[in-house]
Amino acid sequence: MAVRAVTFASHDCDRFVEDVKTRVADYFDTNHLGIKANAAMVIKTIIMVGALVGPYALIMSNQLPGWAMLACCVVMGVAMAGIGFSVSHDALHGAYSSSPRLNAAIGFTFDLLGASGYMWKITHNVIHHTYTNIHGIDEDLEVTPLLRLSPLAKHRPFQRYQHLYALPAYSMSTLNWIFVKDFDLFSRKDLGPYLDKKHPGAQIALMVFSKLFSLTWMLVLPLLVLDVAWWQVLVGFLVVHLIGGTILGVIFQLAHVVEQTSHPVPDDLGRMPNGWLVHEMLTTANFCVGNRLLTWYVGGLNHQIEHHLFPKTCSVHYPAISVIVRQVATEHGIPYHHNPTFAGAFGSHLKMLQRLGADESPNIVRAAVAA
Repeated sequence: MAVRAVTFASHDCDRFVEDVKTRVADYFDTNHLGIKANAAMVIKTIIMVGALVGPYALIMSNQLPGWAMLACCVVMGVAMAGIGFSVSHDALHGAYSSSPRLNAAIGFTFDLLGASGYMWKITHNVIHHTYTNIHGIDEDLEVTPLLRLSPLAKHRPFQRYQHLYALPAYSMSTLNWIFVKDFDLFSRKDLGPYLDKKHPGAQIALMVFSKLFSLTWMLVLPLLVLDVAWWQVLVGFLVVHLIGGTILGVIFQLAHVVEQTSHPVPDDLGRMPNGWLVHEMLTTANFCVGNRLLTWYVGGLNHQIEHHLFPKTCSVHYPAISVIVRQVATEHGIPYHHNPTFAGAFGSHLKMLQRLGADESPNIVRAAVAA
């Protein structure tokens, strides 16, 4: 299988790379901590899964009035996004446990919600984490033709309004995942850096099965069991996905498509201007790290820098190691992008969407950061 040739600088800021890896490792050694999930992570997993299963069970009991069923659907939407952030994401990265089997089992929660964990590991773990914000390779920049997320992406006239309709577009993300996205990704001959990519037949079958299973428990069974009109069941199904989709869409965009982050481009030989670790620092931003509740809910994804530098470390450790990463970055003159508040990060994202929609080309980086 061929791969597009994109290479990162090999001797870029070596002392920063060595220092940040050494000091983070020393933190775990000194405090006698493992890098995988701890008791707090297990408790959060139970809470998140319970917040999805509990309301569903109440709805299926047929004992609730319509307004209470709708409220349960809202909770389920929040929980669905939380499971994606706080449970599936860590497990699919191999960060939840040192046991591959346990990671696979917990990561299957992603499939039970209707998305392909196999495809996520390719497009997110490998492609996005390796080629962050590189146009034409990073699949996260091409979520929908409605949105222009890269200064090198094709500009369409209607995108000048994308900062106004972005939230409705994000709200469709999980529905798109179930009905369109995975099928499209599986059908592509070329995927990110991979040329003529082939997928195991078993994974294609699992993808179809997981989507049918998801639609069965979320839509078919309620239609068969509940004493309500079919359109009420459909409304509940849409509420779950529109809420979950909005939360997922917004949180992931605040880490890479904001004013501070860059969109580096390779030269004519496919060489990137920086080494990989520095590239991640330039293309990634943290947000609202002082909010403990948000950090808990989004699985530390507001500490996106630490997640990209240490993806196999469980998210519960990100707040602690972020102090180290920021200090080392400052010492070596490496940018450490951070929006202190959620409102500030979201506002920066909307401003970036407005600039991209106006066909501006901000933050294209061609020169290397000084070592």
